[in-house]
This record gives sequence, C-alpha cells and structure tokens, in this order.
Amino acid sequence: MNIRRSNVSIALIALMMWTLMSLQPALSAGSKLVNFDTPEQEILYEELLQEYRCLKCQNQNLADSNAALAGDLREEIQDQVKSGASRSEIDTYLVARYGDFVLYKPQLKASTLVLWFGPFLLLLISGWYALKIVKGHRELNAAPTKPTDDASVAKARSLLDD
Repeated sequence: MNIRRSNVSIALIALMMWTLMSLQPALSAGSKLVNFDTPEQEILYEELLQEYRCLKCQNQNLADSNAALAGDLREEIQDQVKSGASRSEIDTYLVARYGDFVLYKPQLKASTLVLWFGPFLLLLISGWYALKIVKGHRELNAAPTKPTDDASVAKARSLLDD
C-alpha cells in the first residue's frame, strides 16, 4: 500500500512539473530582457509600456499583455528609446500609426472630446432622467391634503357610513 502511495505521489509531482514547464513560455512572453545604454532609457521604456494600450487586448497595457501585437509594439518602443527619441516623439509616432486609442490618456482635441467628456455627459443625462422619474412618482403618489369641495366630502361620508 505504501508503494502505491509513493507511485501516485511521484506521478502527481511529475504532472505538476510538466504543467509548470509547459506554462513557462506563456508566463515569460511579456518579460523579454532588454538592455539599454542608460538607466534613464530603461525608466522611460518601462513608463511608456504602462502608458500605452494593447490594441488587441484593449484593456491591458503593453507591459501586461502577452499578445503578439503587444510584443511588436514593445520592440518598436524599445528601438525608438534606444535611438534617443523623446516621449513626445514616440507618442506622435504611435498615434500617427495606430490612432489615439493606443494612449490610455489621449490628448484633448476635437476628435477625442467624446472620450474625455462622454462619460460625464452620460452621467449628467442619467441623473437628470432619474430625477425626472423620481419627481413623476412623487407627483403620482402625492395624496390631496384637503377635499376640493363640500359635495365631495358629503359623498365620501355617505359612502363610509354605508
């Protein structure tokens, strides 16, 4: 019985090791070792990877994405940082090539006004509509405080007495 347990334990350990080894390439896809000439270039590169959006994943930055397109963008940024391009030059290049969507914080201009102010506008419209609904319910549920005339009071009393 002990031999069976040890065989099962060995099989489980082998299965776990095989699983970990097969996952290793996927886990390290976005963490390619990059060498820069100066520490400032490395800092700029890391900051830029946090500021740009993966165009395929749409809600991940380039540093966190394992998509092939994100890898290509990382290489483009690496090449530009190594060539001495500034942050604004890299921004201009990527926006010209991929559009404003590549930036998590797009520049404020006519074509991006909806991105910047759309959520606030939707919130205002939703709040106004909610207030309108609440006000309508209050008006419907409001009971009259006094009868309109003596005839309706007399009619109500006669109905209550019956």
